[in-house]
Amino acid sequence: MSARSSHATSDSKSPSPFPMESLDQMESDELMNFLEELERTNEALKKETEMFDKYLKRIDPKDLHQRVTLPNELTQHDIGKFGRKKGKNRMSSTADRGLLKLSVEQKCDIATREVEVLREEMVRKDKEYEQLLDSYKATIAEAEVRFGEVKKEAYEFERDVTRGGVNPRIGKIMAERVVKFYDDKLRSKDTMIEKLRLKNTSLRCKCKKFTLHLKQKEESGEVRHEVDFKQLKIENKRYSEHYEEKNQELLKLKLTTGNTLQVLNTYKKKLHALSVESAHLDNELKQRQDLLDKIEVETRGATREREAAEEINKEARHKLEDYRVPEVMEYVKERALLCERTKAVRAWGRKVEISEMALQGLRKQWSKIQNQAITPFHALRPSVTLLK
Repeated sequence: MSARSSHATSDSKSPSPFPMESLDQMESDELMNFLEELERTNEALKKETEMFDKYLKRIDPKDLHQRVTLPNELTQHDIGKFGRKKGKNRMSSTADRGLLKLSVEQKCDIATREVEVLREEMVRKDKEYEQLLDSYKATIAEAEVRFGEVKKEAYEFERDVTRGGVNPRIGKIMAERVVKFYDDKLRSKDTMIEKLRLKNTSLRCKCKKFTLHLKQKEESGEVRHEVDFKQLKIENKRYSEHYEEKNQELLKLKLTTGNTLQVLNTYKKKLHALSVESAHLDNELKQRQDLLDKIEVETRGATREREAAEEINKEARHKLEDYRVPEVMEYVKERALLCERTKAVRAWGRKVEISEMALQGLRKQWSKIQNQAITPFHALRPSVTLLK
């Protein structure tokens, strides 16, 4: 309730800031401002009247003097007439007594009580809406579970009956498979009902146990009061804020961890690539080292060969330096002697061949003689055995 509306309600008989005589002298803008001011005042008065009307309808007129302290001129008889329906007698009596006005304290008290009532109504509505929302959520969850079950059953029916229950001979679905499918489903439903019954029984036992525990607490005086619940709500709100802050910090840490993991994965990929390249370079270095060792071995062998060739070359050079060309006649004699020796070697070679051929003929004859000498001995051996 604004100060402007309170002032307008408490001082409704005060003179207007613009007297009626001066309305004709006002400009259009001033008249518009005055009209807007009157509309705002009327709106505030209308809201106040609606609030007071709600307050009077909600309470008993007999208890009004206990809730709101009214002026001395407002008697119990006037209050009863104020709470009833409007009539000619009431209008005449109020007109005789004049306009009844409330003090600022009374208005504040009524407004405070209305605010408390609105808060209680809001709390009640919040509870109702929360219960309704929980009911809707439970209904949606049940519908989702039921939809999943129906979808699963449809899949199983198509798998076991529609496709698996077709008779290959006639090409139709066998009735036994359908009956068996529904019997299995009924048995599974009975098992589920039994499980739910046992669960319901256990929950009822727990509920009775908690009720007995609550009664014991009430008897021992350990029941929490409204102040305790308010304190718990305040602590819960504080802890919820702290929990929200920690959640925000955790979210930031998760984002940081995600970025760190991305960077770490990037560096891991680079490390893997560098490791592969390092292994390749190690293999290539090993191959180059082996090649270098081979080249060094070949170099040492070539060095030794070069040194040996140098020695041979040096000896050849030394021999070449010491070489003396023979005389022509000496060369002719040596050449003639070589030809004679070659002819003699050829003659001796033919003689050796002739001797080998003669030796082979003699060996053949010797073999025949041995065979002729051994054959009579074998012919006489059986007769000698009989004599023995």
